[in-house]
Amino acid sequence: MTNPTARPLWFCRLAAVILPLAAAAQSIPKPPAIDAEVRKVMKKADANGLALAVIDHGKVAYVQAYGTRNAKGEPLTPDTVMYGASLTKTVFAYTVMQLVEQGKLRLDTPIKEYLEKPLPTYGPDPVFPDKYGPYKDLAGDPRWQKITPRMALTHSIGFSNFWFLEPDEKLRIHFEPGARYSYSGEGLILLQFVIEHGRKDLGLGLDVGDLTKANFDRLGMTRTSLMWRDDFAANLADGWNDQGQPQEHDQRSKVRAAGSMDTTISDLSKFAAALVRGDGLSAASRAELTKRQLHIKTAHQFPPAQPELPAAQQRKDLYAGLGVIVFDGPQGHGFLKGGHDGQTANTLVCLEKGQRCALILSNDVRAEKGFAELVRFLLGNTGVPYDWEYGDSAGKS
Repeated sequence: MTNPTARPLWFCRLAAVILPLAAAAQSIPKPPAIDAEVRKVMKKADANGLALAVIDHGKVAYVQAYGTRNAKGEPLTPDTVMYGASLTKTVFAYTVMQLVEQGKLRLDTPIKEYLEKPLPTYGPDPVFPDKYGPYKDLAGDPRWQKITPRMALTHSIGFSNFWFLEPDEKLRIHFEPGARYSYSGEGLILLQFVIEHGRKDLGLGLDVGDLTKANFDRLGMTRTSLMWRDDFAANLADGWNDQGQPQEHDQRSKVRAAGSMDTTISDLSKFAAALVRGDGLSAASRAELTKRQLHIKTAHQFPPAQPELPAAQQRKDLYAGLGVIVFDGPQGHGFLKGGHDGQTANTLVCLEKGQRCALILSNDVRAEKGFAELVRFLLGNTGVPYDWEYGDSAGKS
């Protein structure tokens, strides 16, 4: 006689697949629980200030700030202006994809096609005009002609992080462009140069600060800019370095696609929500941003150009997207971007399923030690590659 409570074999197999996936996700914690967890993490890390936002189903679900914004003990608030640091790179990649949609750029067209003259013949660096200009250093290396916008956005041009970090302060290409991942803010600055100094007959010669401002205005990000504004001063975050010493906020006087953004947690949460739901881009462009572009084969992100791991030790799901890192974990496909300098620690982690994100900005670099724990609390087990992101902080920016 058949057992009326027995499940058919197909049902058991389906449940074996569905139930672990359901268990992997979790609902967003309630605000009091989030507040308690943040304070616990801050205390453990000895961090003075931290701001946080949670995105759920593509909408901002929670925004809060904790601690102090300066050595005077003034409170950090959701409208306090903080460094965006390298989260600027994701904003820039989003903006570049809009230019691609408009037909002004193609990701795989070499940048030489967009310039009026060969790159090595351009004068001093437009970002650092008071310093030695880097592009003439490439005069003896024809590989610059192979560089494309996609290579800049996937950190695979072959540049060091910045030209002035080279021992002789000369820009060079360290490997065949496109061959591998090696973190480089210099690559994004080159793409900014192409957009701003490229051929006007192709629709270039555009100001990146103006392009990003148009997106900020559209999203209601009233206290965000890639260049310092005097109105930021009234509610501004200074910071603390890894020794707990106060550091003044640097008033960035030039637009730098690699990391000059000032923003607030309230503002940047709007961008994160727009990004994860695909607002402002076509479905194809949004998919391109977080597609597996280039396999990352190193143990850690920093230092750049470190040796690649043997194939058996490489994380198989770890790839460069465009302006983000993409991965696949227990809750499916996700993407990550960090931001760091001597007094800043930022992270953005998003999961495509449920359009969920955790965004953290801190004006105390020591808070970074608690990011993995805090993101797990907010989003559950994501598989975010923090061991790769923070395994060695040397050279990070």
